[in-house]
Amino acid sequence: MQRLFLRNEIHGTVHLYIGQEAVSVGVCSALQDDDWVAATYRGHGAALARGMRPEALAAELMGRSTGACGGRAGSMNIVDLEHGLIGCFGIVGGSIAAATGAGMSAAREGRVAVAFFGDGAANQGYFHECLNFAQVMRLPVVYVCENNGYGEFTPTDAVTAGGDIAARAATLGMPAQKVDGNDLEAVSTAARAAVANARAASGPAFIEAMTYRHVGHSKSDPGAYRPEGELDKWLERDPLSVVRARLDEKQAAEAERVVEERIERAVETALAAPYPEAAMTRAREYAP
Repeated sequence: MQRLFLRNEIHGTVHLYIGQEAVSVGVCSALQDDDWVAATYRGHGAALARGMRPEALAAELMGRSTGACGGRAGSMNIVDLEHGLIGCFGIVGGSIAAATGAGMSAAREGRVAVAFFGDGAANQGYFHECLNFAQVMRLPVVYVCENNGYGEFTPTDAVTAGGDIAARAATLGMPAQKVDGNDLEAVSTAARAAVANARAASGPAFIEAMTYRHVGHSKSDPGAYRPEGELDKWLERDPLSVVRARLDEKQAAEAERVVEERIERAVETALAAPYPEAAMTRAREYAP
């Protein structure tokens, strides 16, 4: 996606998920097919983890008619109800409110709703109001804070009082834990416990996954504000490297080959797809 953006195949902007993959994969591995997920504008990882076809995601990012939303949602606002993705939200904290609302319905249907959001959203009104409401109503919602250390360009600890976001949920009586967000197994273990708690009608749960984005906030951000050496430190804990170290080398190499081939096919298919029709053209077709 980064290369395609530089080739002007992706219009507007794009928020890459490089470095945070273990969070969405670990959490979504604990969900059932009919559970719901609300993600952020950096929601490509959640979309794939929920089962969206790479072809549909690539086409949507490039604004093609074969995209998950017909090429009209772009990078930040993807929806895939077939796979339980009720939305990726450009508004900071919007996913918290959406998942809380979905949790009201989920409580009647035996489902679970998940909200992915960044550390910056923990300082929004959505965060405090929704977590309080969910705890009072015992809603089956799992709140997942992807704490990547920065709210856009500002270090988290410079604007977040107390420094421990999970502790904020704990004060409400909500089961809350902080985990290594770059360790797939650690995230998956925490997610299974949180989802089981929610599904058992015990109320919401909270996970603060400590992770790091390897690139800037968006494609217009070179990340020059980061201290020297910080990125190198986190690259040593790249979630792909962490999980690969636990795999057989032959198994890992084969998995990489299969994935790379599929992604190449997905991109080629998306690039060959047409752009959606102009809205006015469609309106004239149905005009009396």
